[in-house]
Amino acid sequence: MTSSVNFPEQLKPRSQTTLIFILLALLTGLTVGLLPFGWKQSALFLIGTLLGLTLYHASFGFASSYRRLLVNRDVRGVLSQVLMLALATVLFAPLLLHQVGRGAVAPVAVQGAVGAFLFGVGMQLGSGCACGTLYTIGGGSSMMLLTLLTFGTGSFLGTLSNGLWQGLPKTEPISLVQWGWPGVALQLVILGALAAGLWYWQRLAAEKTPLWQPLSWRSFLYGPWSLVWGAIALALLNTLTLVLAGRPWGVTWGFTLWSAKIAQLLGWNPQSSEFWSQDAIAQMLQASVFADVTSVMNFGIVLGASLAAALAGRLALRQPPSKLAVIAALIGGLLMGYGAWLAFGCNVGAYFSGIASTSLHGWLWIAFALLGTGLGVRLRSSFGLSN
Repeated sequence: MTSSVNFPEQLKPRSQTTLIFILLALLTGLTVGLLPFGWKQSALFLIGTLLGLTLYHASFGFASSYRRLLVNRDVRGVLSQVLMLALATVLFAPLLLHQVGRGAVAPVAVQGAVGAFLFGVGMQLGSGCACGTLYTIGGGSSMMLLTLLTFGTGSFLGTLSNGLWQGLPKTEPISLVQWGWPGVALQLVILGALAAGLWYWQRLAAEKTPLWQPLSWRSFLYGPWSLVWGAIALALLNTLTLVLAGRPWGVTWGFTLWSAKIAQLLGWNPQSSEFWSQDAIAQMLQASVFADVTSVMNFGIVLGASLAAALAGRLALRQPPSKLAVIAALIGGLLMGYGAWLAFGCNVGAYFSGIASTSLHGWLWIAFALLGTGLGVRLRSSFGLSN
């Protein structure tokens, strides 16, 4: 999650002017092209672009930060996530209390725990998460395209096996915001206690890349950003998503929808599935992919990360490091996709947006995802992946 690049060197990017102009032209064309689907769709595409730029410039991954926490006792990545969650909680609360949109709230369920555990294993084998898959593709990673392929396949398979998990124990959706500001305050106290515990567990070493770094206009464009600026930007952009889309940021549904459309092209009949034969879902399947908010924002993340990489002079196609790494990416993507469907979301939809919405299922997600991360870290060496 922390940036391995040197800050002063990054302020002198290799010129990729032609690529930057091509990406800006594509950004402009897609923004205008989405207007027939409503101005909000264009705005959400631009928010997705800013999310991609933020994720890339701040190197704001989730899988790597959990791995560094468990392997190296490096808390900086997770500590920045706690800051992101606390700020998003404060920003979300008045909107949710005044019913400006709906939060990412889901049941506390056995299937959620199983799904989060699988996702945690998959993150480590796939060397990325849901949003991480998108922004690393934008940065030029060819291996993450394979992860995306099986991620979508896994989530699509999850929709087809929906009935297998329905009988397992679960509660009604529970969010602390239903108790008003006292519930919000309770979550902030918990996040504050977590931050204090992490800080005490490992004091930040002065020689390491700091959590906070001044952000000039030049570093804003060319990067890298410190983790604090990344956390702040992600919280603000998720809040804008809640205002415009009527619900917080999510990623997995876009992958699921794309896979279902591909399956339909290959001859699959949606009427054979209880999930996909529902009227509202069937309409989404038949509509243009550009009418889907999650898909449009996902496209924006890829484009935003590409633009950030080009501005930094680092946009280039990168080949997979080994055949074993490719196998790990394929398995990891499948586990993440299926796990995200079971857990009512991924590290964005269930964890980030869930906890920001004060939903208890978000807390369940991170607890079991960390357990899965522990297993995934152990499995990485079997595929020649370093920790």
